Amino acid sequence: MITCIAVDDEPLALQLIHQYCEKIPFLQLEKVFTNPDEAGAYLQQQQVDLLFLDIQMPDINGVQFYKSLSKQPLVIFTTAFKDYAVDGFNVDAVDYLLKPFEYNRFLKAVYKAKEYLEFLASQDLQLNSIYVKVNYEMMKINLKDIDLIEALDDYIKIHIKPMPVLTLMTLKTMQEKLPSKEFARVHRSYIVPLSKVEKFSKNKLLVAGKEIPIGSSYTDVYERLLQLSQQ
Repeated sequence: MITCIAVDDEPLALQLIHQYCEKIPFLQLEKVFTNPDEAGAYLQQQQVDLLFLDIQMPDINGVQFYKSLSKQPLVIFTTAFKDYAVDGFNVDAVDYLLKPFEYNRFLKAVYKAKEYLEFLASQDLQLNSIYVKVNYEMMKINLKDIDLIEALDDYIKIHIKPMPVLTLMTLKTMQEKLPSKEFARVHRSYIVPLSKVEKFSKNKLLVAGKEIPIGSSYTDVYERLLQLSQQ
């Protein structure tokens, strides 16, 4: 089941999305919002797989809203203005729906999201290494060798022995490459392998001898670590 929410300042647009979602058996529309602030607060507390998001809203541009989210589900943008399409794809949108869109076009976009989520799930099961670009070459990194991943402006530092490597990539992109059962983003600047956490509390943890803060938007990490410690 794919869980989703929709954000649009037009109630009629939300009503249409609700009707379409009801026709798709693997799609569960959890809530709809006309207020982006309320949607943002919801996403801080709840995890969903997919976000239907209007771009042109009175108080904030949908692309800006999406970029502001600390936890970013897959997104399908909806708007009446086709000029925004480039902005939508610049933030790795699954698809871009131009209003008024028909059910078949909506369904096509949803299937794109479904295929990508299934791909991520298969990666979780099979992945034991990744390739990253280092000094114009592709370097293989075994996941079991990663001690910590740290954001440094436009680069990330992957802490491995005997020395860390730098690659031009966002932390969000790296997070999408990693199996979610083994790695967790604990702060806007850090991803950690859960198996290598040496100590933890509700607001910090110790990994590879380094103390890492747990960001206010990532409080679910404490619960995950607590569950692992009891196994």
